[in-house]
Amino acid sequence: MSENNKIGTYNFVAEPFHVDFTGRLTLGVLGNHLLNCAGFHATERGFGMAELNEENYTWVLSRLAIDMDEMPLQYEPFSIQTWVKDVHRFFTVRNFAILGKDGRKIGYARSVWAMISMQTRKPIDLLAINDGDIVNYACDEPCPIEKPSRIKVVATEPVASLTAKYSDIDINGHVNSIRYIEHILDLFLLEKYRTQRIRRFEMAYVAESYYGDTLSFFLDDDGNDVYGVEVKKNGDETVCRAKVIFE
Repeated sequence: MSENNKIGTYNFVAEPFHVDFTGRLTLGVLGNHLLNCAGFHATERGFGMAELNEENYTWVLSRLAIDMDEMPLQYEPFSIQTWVKDVHRFFTVRNFAILGKDGRKIGYARSVWAMISMQTRKPIDLLAINDGDIVNYACDEPCPIEKPSRIKVVATEPVASLTAKYSDIDINGHVNSIRYIEHILDLFLLEKYRTQRIRRFEMAYVAESYYGDTLSFFLDDDGNDVYGVEVKKNGDETVCRAKVIFE
């Protein structure tokens, strides 16, 4: 299989209800598009959610890093390319490129996924699924951004808290991974978004949370437009950590 056939390309438009008050695509919508493209690409190659669910398996997102030079404007067409970079026994690396209306690459993303049993919630050996066929789709296409970093947050007092509600819950019955991103972005004042933009956003997912859980947000500010965020549920259990870099 050629390298080009290993890369999926999917087209989108920045709809009015997908942009923020600046007229540019929101990070949450971009995140949803990235995850959808991962699903499209996997399904087209025989290891999508529908096929896995028949075996009581599912994909879970472990890490995500998005690095953007710019965001598409309202009504602009854009596309997302995705490919599998590496396959290991218990996790796989999937990368993305975001292309603007003129086909120029305006951003990249890196992600790490695991396949788990829906019954035990434990990882599945990827090399044992379909005789390890997923390895045949690995591709060396460049992704010239830093890998997700190790995020540490030292804040001990929450800056915000909320209760997980209906709109937070996805088909798996837990808080959707992108909803965490949207809640984290809400920690910053609107004025900050008037004068700056997010250059890079990283997420590390640790545990699941569910309807009715209390989510508390802890924020570190290093004073250089780099912020660390930790989300805990019901007081003490870490759910995820994030790094947000503005410019």
